[in-house]
Amino acid sequence: MSQLKTKELLFNLCKDFVNKRLQTVEEIISSNQKGLQSETKSSAGDKHETGRAMLQLEMEKASQQLEGISIMNQILSKVDISKSSKIAHLGSVIITNKANYFLSISAGQLSVKNNTYFAISISSPIGKLLLGKKENEEVLFNGNLIKIKEIF
Repeated sequence: MSQLKTKELLFNLCKDFVNKRLQTVEEIISSNQKGLQSETKSSAGDKHETGRAMLQLEMEKASQQLEGISIMNQILSKVDISKSSKIAHLGSVIITNKANYFLSISAGQLSVKNNTYFAISISSPIGKLLLGKKENEEVLFNGNLIKIKEIF
């Protein structure tokens, strides 16, 4: 499989990851809004207030998650998978002696054609180390020496 095709598949998996998170958060918000609307005053007023407060906290948490999703979408909009370089940059696939990485967003482990890749953010500890590196360079991460075999 071509390098561009691999990048394209990884990029699409990252987009799917963000879209699924967005859908989940939107469902939580919708559910909580319905919950807030259906919370009616009962004779147990304190219980009612506690329920509303808990729903309010859930809404705030979901709102923060929406911000994170928005940031991930902004980062993905800057990824140019057609750009190929031997220097690690946003959108690079980095093959090392330890693992394979896709510098984009933190989307975890992805599988493409029986190969495992880790979608990592350039602001993550390993992402910061790999950013700007070239093929055959080495980085020390968590006491492990990682040799970069290929970048595309």
